Amino acid sequence: MGGCRVLGQVWGGWRQGPGVLAAPTAAGFGTEARHQLQRRGSSKRSGALGDQLFPGLLRPETLSREELVDVLRAAVVDQKGPLVTLNKPQGLPVTGKPGELTLLSVLPELSQSLGLGERELQVVRASGKETSGLVLLSSCPQTASRLQKFFTYSQRARRPTATYCAVTDGIPATSEGKIQAALKLEHIDGVNFVVPVKSPSRNDILEGVKRTLSHFRVVATGAGCALVQLQPLTAFPSQLQVHMALQLCPVLGDHTYSACVGTVLGQRFLLPAGSTKPQRQVLDEALLGRLHLTPSQAAQLPLHLHLHCLYLPGARPRGPPIELLAPLPSYFSRTLQCLGLHYQ
Repeated sequence: MGGCRVLGQVWGGWRQGPGVLAAPTAAGFGTEARHQLQRRGSSKRSGALGDQLFPGLLRPETLSREELVDVLRAAVVDQKGPLVTLNKPQGLPVTGKPGELTLLSVLPELSQSLGLGERELQVVRASGKETSGLVLLSSCPQTASRLQKFFTYSQRARRPTATYCAVTDGIPATSEGKIQAALKLEHIDGVNFVVPVKSPSRNDILEGVKRTLSHFRVVATGAGCALVQLQPLTAFPSQLQVHMALQLCPVLGDHTYSACVGTVLGQRFLLPAGSTKPQRQVLDEALLGRLHLTPSQAAQLPLHLHLHCLYLPGARPRGPPIELLAPLPSYFSRTLQCLGLHYQ
């Protein structure tokens, strides 16, 4: 249990920063990940992260447990004391049904592979299945509990602990601001679907409607798209995807909530919540051309939503937070290049 001694010692090697929206590094799964994948040299394993159409995209259904452990070990961004930070590929679920290949299901093998012995890793914070980016793991229950309490307290205090990067189909009307919406999770045709609720009553709140809040900032625009940084200040399923759809700028590769946005004579509008069902995102011809995709290929476009940065408590009380960073997936970087989206 030596890794549980002093969190301040663990923080020492990580970057400290002010906790503001930071520019992401455009890369694959990080330098260490690329080196480890190259050393393994297995064409099958490299192929799992080497989709020709969308490079860096994971196909979990093509992997064995051993291969998934190798991929995750290669995706380790940092390991200090009890904490392990991964850059999770898009498409890998954190949890699932019994027998499914998930991050949680291979944590015992990953712990052994990282030399942790009997100290099994547990998930502290993770991006969802369709989202790429940071996963924070801990082999020390006390450390995991402290960090989870920190995230819970920060959420109640409306303090951001995470920054996501997204490419949107459409450009928000303002360069930065906040998005507020009451949301409810419904079951439509066997699929969970989040819908907005206007002016929720007290009874609505008791029945599962939640008031949600996110901050956004447009970093770059081009070809009718935008690179946006998002900070959720509440937690709700698909919150960021729904919030961007409400701005009439669905996330690129969102094959669920882009259906909420309609277009007539070039003008976008929000479709009534009760009349929309999840469907593949439809992109206009000009955007397909910039991305070098056919309509059928665009139907496979991965969600361009990446958990880029997590903020952890600083080594000293009232000190600056620690920033954990995860590079962008290769397909995300390729999209930025195709659209001419650059940091200013």
